[in-house]
Amino acid sequence: MGAGIAQVAALGGYRTLVHDAAAAQVDAAIRRIGDDLEKGLARGKVAVADRDAALARLERAPDLATAAASAGFVIEAVVEDMATKQTVFRTITRHAPGDAIFATNTSDRVIGMHFFNPVPRMALVEVIRGLQTSTSTVERTFEVARRMGKEPVEVNEFPGFAVSRINAMIGNEAFYMLMEGVASAEGIDKALRLGLNHPMGPFELGDLVGWDIRLKVLEHLHATLGEKFRPCPLLVKYVRAGRLGRKTGRGVYEYSASGELIRASADTPR
Repeated sequence: MGAGIAQVAALGGYRTLVHDAAAAQVDAAIRRIGDDLEKGLARGKVAVADRDAALARLERAPDLATAAASAGFVIEAVVEDMATKQTVFRTITRHAPGDAIFATNTSDRVIGMHFFNPVPRMALVEVIRGLQTSTSTVERTFEVARRMGKEPVEVNEFPGFAVSRINAMIGNEAFYMLMEGVASAEGIDKALRLGLNHPMGPFELGDLVGWDIRLKVLEHLHATLGEKFRPCPLLVKYVRAGRLGRKTGRGVYEYSASGELIRASADTPR
């Protein structure tokens, strides 16, 4: 996610400083961005001059303080852990300029930017307005998103925002249907692709995102919004078994070492 955000920021004309607690992750991100731009060049989606300019705008920041010191806009994409996020934002607060905008949601200069995977190809960014977020911060964030080539939609701070709330319910219901034998995983995915014009079926998408992440979202929505978001027992079983999707090589479907789809898992209910 972080690499994709850095890519669209650099393509949008922004000097983009990239930092990760693990330096190797930054190197890997820069390589992924280069590879993706090359693919865009081959498909005619990216011009040579734009590729070269974007790569020139990407810089490795040796530490978070250095990255924040000259930043006008900070976007964090750290792990979904409150203590980690608080540590990151304490550092940013100490070192960033006084008018810098922080992309999360708390005070007047802090806002949420919810990107979608894969970032370079997904048009939407949900812009999350917190209780005290100023209108000028929303407007500046819309400008940044549009320069990144995205279509921003303003959403008030609320559990699940808009897309995640609906997607969580679709994925959870798909697991209930699988558990109840309504249809096979392949059948459910195909039905939603063709019947609702979704680009990916719920199991394909969940395998891509990671069922552990989907389960955490459902648990939060269940706790805050009630019974309609209770996680399906089969989904819980998959996560406990380590069948998280592409990142583990097995979710609802199985994948090769390179991430290519092999087939539906043999013991997936059909």
